[in-house]
Order: sequence, then structure tokens, then C-alpha cells
Amino acid sequence: VQLVESGGGLVQAGGSLRLSCVATGSTFSINVMGWYRQAPGKQRELVATITTGGGNTNYADSVKGRFTISRDNAKNTMYLQMNSLKPEDTAVYYCAARTPRSQRVADYWGQGTQVTVSS
Repeated sequence: VQLVESGGGLVQAGGSLRLSCVATGSTFSINVMGWYRQAPGKQRELVATITTGGGNTNYADSVKGRFTISRDNAKNTMYLQMNSLKPEDTAVYYCAARTPRSQRVADYWGQGTQVTVSS
């Protein structure tokens, strides 16, 4: 499975961005996809996840009410709509995917896309 993110960029505080992640390869093996982020000097952290079957979602408390994760299975694409962005949202955002029996956070990772929010 290969994951490719797009949609990052520079935005002012209060603005919006939409990230996309296209999955190719053996995508039938994936049951959960998600977005993670890593800010300079900090550990990678969960942003949101979504199941590929039922579309169940999970969000970090810091983004609840501002970010929305969604997926289009027909296009093998996952999205992250980010509204009311804050400077503390600045990070590299990674797309990730996990298979059903995995014991890891994720089995596949994208290369990351930079999101910078200016104050």
C-alpha cells in the first residue's frame, strides 16, 4: 500500500485547509485510516482516524469541533478538513493506514505534508 498526501500549505490563524490522502496498491487490506501530525521537537500524535467499513471516526480532543475526517472508498481517498486553524496546529501531517490484525499504530505511512499556521 502506498499513501500520498497533498493539500498542505501556509494559512493564517482562523483559516481552513483540506488535506487529501490517496491510497494505492492492496487497499482492500486496510480497515482503519488516519491522520497524525508531528510538530518540531514533539512526538507524533494522533489527529483523527476513520474506519474504511462503517466510517466510524475518532478525534484528538485538541481538534474536536474544528477538524473533520472523511473518506471516499470509491476513490481510495481520505480527507481532513481543517477549520479554525490555530498556530499550534502547525506540524507535518501524515496519512496512515492499518490492517485488521496489526499490533502497530499503523502499517503504512505517507511522506507527510507541511501545514503552517501563522498568527
